[in-house]
Amino acid sequence: MSMGGLPVRRIHIGSEQLEQLRKDDVWSKRLIPVQLEIDGITVDAKLRHRGGHTRAYPKKSYELQLDDGTTLHWNAEYDDPSMIRNALSFHYFNTIGVPAPSTRHCQVEWNGQPLGIYLEIESVDRNFFDKRGIGMRSVIYAVNDSAGFGLIDPETKRRKTSLFDGYQLICGSETDKRRLMMFVRRLNLLQGERLRKHMEGKLDIKQYLTWLCGAVLTGNYDGFDQNYSLYTGTDRLYRIMPWDYEGTWGRNCYGKPCSSSLVRIQGYNTLTKKILSFPVYRGWYRRKLSHMLESSFTVEALSPAIDAMVQSIAAAIRHDRTRKWPYDVFEREPEFIRNYIRERTDVVHGELIRWRFKNRRSKASKNIHA
Repeated sequence: MSMGGLPVRRIHIGSEQLEQLRKDDVWSKRLIPVQLEIDGITVDAKLRHRGGHTRAYPKKSYELQLDDGTTLHWNAEYDDPSMIRNALSFHYFNTIGVPAPSTRHCQVEWNGQPLGIYLEIESVDRNFFDKRGIGMRSVIYAVNDSAGFGLIDPETKRRKTSLFDGYQLICGSETDKRRLMMFVRRLNLLQGERLRKHMEGKLDIKQYLTWLCGAVLTGNYDGFDQNYSLYTGTDRLYRIMPWDYEGTWGRNCYGKPCSSSLVRIQGYNTLTKKILSFPVYRGWYRRKLSHMLESSFTVEALSPAIDAMVQSIAAAIRHDRTRKWPYDVFEREPEFIRNYIRERTDVVHGELIRWRFKNRRSKASKNIHA
């Protein structure tokens, strides 16, 4: 065990493999063979860099693929002074009934040299669903901001060359890729009752709206057009899960404090807009969101998890020289997160009231002109 009681992950990499990793572009998908010592057992594995803008940072994040099919993600969490935002977000989603990866803080060593603290994140793959006894037919990652369920590329502002742009197939077949593209195409072309039936026949809408509550409350601005995964169960309905929630709880993905009103309660992306265009789902969502504000999303409900996570890594953080944030900032983070919860609760309450009033006024206007 390491200082602070955290488990240690030891990487053993040959000089040739290490030189190859250093030569490769950080965006390379090449897997470098290594040996991983984990929980007292040494296994063969393959390693590569992972992440988005964080690949340019001095402390890298890694993906490891073990020979038994297990995939581990080691996040440096370099921008997060608390180092718990991803872990707390996934904890929260699991609390509200949306499956999310398990996490574990650990210390990493590289040929005997310490690399500091990392957050080890479970991969969303076949093993993930087998462990939970969840039937699964396909898994698709939303890997960039083209995954907003629309027809237009956000960069070029032109029609996408493929409606699978922004996605990566993790489990499944070409049929599953075509099925998602057809879902998106019809989502954008159908209206009224035909649209409602299309969504109900392909999507677990209440599960999606529960996920939406979590994304809205935690404040993940980047979580609507990317940073999620879709899976289909044995009933072939799409369900959604969170992925990469470092930019939450009052800080953006670069670690900068942001307004508690940054994310609107109606969320973003085409699918969310289509669902909330129907009064029955709009009403269900508002009731669900209101209930969470009184139950799961409170300082009282979340403080035990916040305190337990912070206390578990505090000693190790104090001695970790790879972090960009000073220790005194880390010490203030629990109260920073609690203050975000209080502010976010007030903001969402206010937005719910204004949203209801706006809808009533809109209905009244329609009745006058009918």
